[in-house]
Amino acid sequence: EEETTILQMEKNLRNRMEVLLKQKMDRMHELKTLIEQDQDLCDLLCTSPFCINSTAVPSLDDLDRFRRHLASLNTEKEQRQEEFVSSKRQIILLMEELDHTPDTSFEREVVCEDEEAFCLSKDNIAALQDLLQQLEARRSRNEAACDELRSRIVALWERLQVPAEERQTSAVH
Repeated sequence: EEETTILQMEKNLRNRMEVLLKQKMDRMHELKTLIEQDQDLCDLLCTSPFCINSTAVPSLDDLDRFRRHLASLNTEKEQRQEEFVSSKRQIILLMEELDHTPDTSFEREVVCEDEEAFCLSKDNIAALQDLLQQLEARRSRNEAACDELRSRIVALWERLQVPAEERQTSAVH
């Protein structure tokens, strides 16, 4: 470089500066995009956002850590979404079977609202599991009561000596 002129050095430095400014602009643009994605996922999952200085130019390592963080949030979102859809399907079937209409706002939100609008927080997923367990317990209680009533009917048929043909026609109902 001792043989280069000052004008050539200035030109080299300007070129280097343009490259660095382009890198800065690209990183800041990517950071902005990552922050928006993080905010959307955090709103959906009810978690706190990734801690990063949004005004400083991030290093490549910072961006890589941020991308990994977003990947883990996306995985968590997919798992919770699957769990929600599966539980929602079971809840709807149980409510139909029990002839139960959604009473609480949470039940209406689960059954009637759009799946994308449901907040996939840990608390909501836990409440969803709790609702599912309550409905299953209610179905079990109803089945036990039905079994009890059926056995009482059989006992009464036997006491009354009802013929098997009549039992068959009534047993269907």
